[in-house]
Amino acid sequence: MHAKPLKNTNRSVYFLTDKQQIETLIRKTYEWIETKKTEGDFDVIENKKGDKYVALNTKAHNKIITELKNSTFFAQQFIDNYNKIALKIGENLKSGKIEYWVGELPPYGNDSNPWCDCQDNPESYWKTLKVNDLKIQNNKATFYWTWTEWKDSPKYKVTAVKENGIWKIATLDGFDYKSFTKI
Repeated sequence: MHAKPLKNTNRSVYFLTDKQQIETLIRKTYEWIETKKTEGDFDVIENKKGDKYVALNTKAHNKIITELKNSTFFAQQFIDNYNKIALKIGENLKSGKIEYWVGELPPYGNDSNPWCDCQDNPESYWKTLKVNDLKIQNNKATFYWTWTEWKDSPKYKVTAVKENGIWKIATLDGFDYKSFTKI
């Protein structure tokens, strides 16, 4: 067997840094959330009278779980936690531990969008999200993201993990199980 020498071997290979990969992950994730993900989290079902929510809409919930998995942006840890929150909401509605009246704010969460802990956001904000205070140790990254467009930007905590060489979102501040489901 004869090996031929490579011609034009002065090509360079460029590897993205972890920070660049994480910033790309967070921007693509939020673009997906805002433009492709099914709207609304933890959809619920009304009673026959139509005045009270009594159960989790499991069909809608399962669709979102599939979307989260198929997006490839989320670690299994995030998907499991998201599912656990939904099941607890459904359990609390069915058992009557919480009452959620039609037209009222939900008795879980914190009255803001859990994806950003905000009630409003700049247009196409994902294009300029900034990663701050990045700390990486043993394939686990913790950081905060902020918006560059608004002076009063939320400081939103995120944890990402490297799975098979790819960074994925493991936790988002707005989806903390204990605070989201506390009664």
